[in-house]
Amino acid sequence: MFTLGIVGAGQFAGQFVKLWNLHPGVGDIYVTDLLPERAERLVDEYDLAGTVPSFEDLLASDVDAIAVFTQRWTHGPLVVQALRAGKHVYSSVPMAISEPEIEAIVEAVRETGLTYMMGETSYYNPATVHARDQAAKGAFGRLFYAEGDYLHDMDLGFYDAYRYSGGENWRSTASYPPLMYPTHSLGGILGAWQTHATSVSAIGVLDDRGDGVFDKDVSQFANDFSNATALFEAAGGGAFRINEFRRVGFPSHFRESRFRFFGTEASMEQLVNVSLWQDKQEVVDITEHLAPKPTLSPDDPSLEHVSPALRDAFTSGSAPVHDRSRLPKEFANVSNGHEGSHHFLADDFVTAVTTGALPPVNAWVAARYTMPGIVAHESALKGGVRLDIRDFGDAPQG
Repeated sequence: MFTLGIVGAGQFAGQFVKLWNLHPGVGDIYVTDLLPERAERLVDEYDLAGTVPSFEDLLASDVDAIAVFTQRWTHGPLVVQALRAGKHVYSSVPMAISEPEIEAIVEAVRETGLTYMMGETSYYNPATVHARDQAAKGAFGRLFYAEGDYLHDMDLGFYDAYRYSGGENWRSTASYPPLMYPTHSLGGILGAWQTHATSVSAIGVLDDRGDGVFDKDVSQFANDFSNATALFEAAGGGAFRINEFRRVGFPSHFRESRFRFFGTEASMEQLVNVSLWQDKQEVVDITEHLAPKPTLSPDDPSLEHVSPALRDAFTSGSAPVHDRSRLPKEFANVSNGHEGSHHFLADDFVTAVTTGALPPVNAWVAARYTMPGIVAHESALKGGVRLDIRDFGDAPQG
């Protein structure tokens, strides 16, 4: 059993605190946030061990592990500080926002031997799980092409979320470049297809809403792309494409991420409410096999501070394709989220810390989910020029 410190008590943290608080492998849980009242509210809601004044105080404490739920562009430096302070780390996505930050995390994990895990929900997206199972059996034949879309319109909850987290200057951070948040699309592809990106060409779409979001003069990131598409070369042959859209007519409250895989013997395609397996003879409807069942009402008090348009991501349960046999019994009747991924992600981290085993989305895998998007954004800024992507290699074995 290990103790855990939570950094950032925003809308997402509580969904995982709930699970770790129930997990038999986790002991006392402490919370810190730049807004102390949010940390206190989380402690009160789940009867946790207490609050800590600052991140630095948490690093100086005797907690064994730290879970980072801060703003998406802040993760890299916080993770490195935590690892260097001797703490295991769970990080929300993305891993980091630059190549040097990714390199620093990989080196810190290599040198300390501590656990690092990135909590990418798409690794357990039902479509990814099914495609991973089919690929392992060789059912696709040779995979040569895949697509991953993260289609989340700003109007469907993101304005509320950025106002909640960004304060008065929320527009400057709501302009976060779409391709630098690539893991919900890339994670589904690479979570099934055992490859990685070697080069990319990308195109960004300039925003024209005119509301101060995705405005270079306002943006902390000098970004005016609201939508972007990237085509990657796959190691070993083939290609994969992602779309990261923030202005799109699409019901992202029903399904944010969707995936397609094409092999020499079979293919698989997913839409909002239909999923199909296809080979050279037939088409099989696998929709029900991949459909999570809701486990929590969107009106539940625990979601009071979450925009109604975002609540579906926190209320989905497991799908039939999910193998729940290794999960702790304490999770059996507890709300899940992001198409059934939360239970598995929470348990992955506990298992990795307590056994020393590498988590599925370890530092080297997380780099392959994150680095391609960083380079893709650079390509888009250069008008689509094809750029090579650094690979940090496979995780060391043993």
